[in-house]
Amino acid sequence: MKLGPGRLLAYSAPSFATSVAALPMALFVPAFYADDLGVPLAAVGTAMALSRLLDVVTDPLIGALSDRMRLPLGRRKPWMLLGVPLFLLSLWQIFVPGEAASSTHLMIWSALLYLGFTMIDLPHKAWGAELSTDYDERSRITSWREAVSTLGQVLLLAALVWLAARGIEDAAQQLHAIAMAIVIGLPILLVICLVSVGEREPEGFQHESRTTWAGLRIVVRNPAFLRMVFCVLFFVSGVAIQGTLHRLVLADVMLDEGRFPTMILLENLATLGAVPVWLAVSVRIGKHRALMAAALWIAVFSVPLIFLREGDTMFLIANVVVRGSSFASILFLANSMAADVIDVDTLESGEQRSGLFFAVWGMVIKLSLALGVVLGTTLPAAFGYDPSGERVSAEIQGQLMAIYGAVPALLMGLGALFLRRFPITRERHGEVRARLEERVAASQRNPVG
Repeated sequence: MKLGPGRLLAYSAPSFATSVAALPMALFVPAFYADDLGVPLAAVGTAMALSRLLDVVTDPLIGALSDRMRLPLGRRKPWMLLGVPLFLLSLWQIFVPGEAASSTHLMIWSALLYLGFTMIDLPHKAWGAELSTDYDERSRITSWREAVSTLGQVLLLAALVWLAARGIEDAAQQLHAIAMAIVIGLPILLVICLVSVGEREPEGFQHESRTTWAGLRIVVRNPAFLRMVFCVLFFVSGVAIQGTLHRLVLADVMLDEGRFPTMILLENLATLGAVPVWLAVSVRIGKHRALMAAALWIAVFSVPLIFLREGDTMFLIANVVVRGSSFASILFLANSMAADVIDVDTLESGEQRSGLFFAVWGMVIKLSLALGVVLGTTLPAAFGYDPSGERVSAEIQGQLMAIYGAVPALLMGLGALFLRRFPITRERHGEVRARLEERVAASQRNPVG
């Protein structure tokens, strides 16, 4: 069944607000705490990485509970409602820290923010994977979600450009305004989503019952899913390194920090505009080949960044825009492929564990983001780079640009290797769906008891 644009837009609506929060966490918060608040850069990276450790416990637990619990609103919706207050409170504490600003404050509230985000985003993605069973329709659903996410970031960046034009460039003021917008907007968008879109009944048939941890062991032994995990680990880490360093490169290499909002705005516009292109490519050549192409596109256009220096701001912006046109495709194609992997597991296990799979999936993405932030902060610091110090020497500029360009290119190339000869093609997925539907029908004809 093909979903209409209205339902797709309503389903995707919460991502508009959560993406507005995610962008500053990657691009603004590290530099804000290190540069404006004086927290050591390496301590910022370490704090943000340590904040992800809670995910190792909470993500699988929430995923498994959202699979098993049957509440009046459904399996997925109640968790999203519960996550909003924690998410908003934590966001405010990070974006508007006041006198409490420190690496410890950042670590604690980041951990709670990611817990709230998990309670919203994990069930949302699992719900999206269950809205359709069609190979290409799943890509369409995830592409809408990522397009709405990107649109939120585009409007945020446009607002920052407008504020900068009015002389409001103070990071603290900007983050305060962003926090206010999210606190007001997220509850409204979530209600629109929950009221407008229903949940499908979970697929499943007669099977031997398993505990959550036994199910988790089966998930991590799934070979196709493991390949997806490793490719996303490399892809997201590579993107996060560059996201962490964008503003610092403009400030201390290009000496043109004021162009930062404009650069990220143009990058996100390119990402948004390219979503239909990558969707068409995936329909034409298959999801895994399209995902490989998107990753290698970023790798190729990251290499020239190594050689840019002061006076090359326009070349930097042009390169970042072209390179960034495949960002959304990496996320929506990977999520669509994960949904196909879940069908294989459902066929083999007899129960639909979308929540548990996306828990592991989300945990890997968050750990990858943390790894990218750590690499993007500790590697430059190891070479003597200090963003709060005096003018950076030419030698350290060169080392910073090597980390900015070469390390992500290498990671994207390594991640693409895991997609060679990926086992779940359109044809294989069609076979899985046919067998799954036969077994579900047989189970319904011959119910237990």
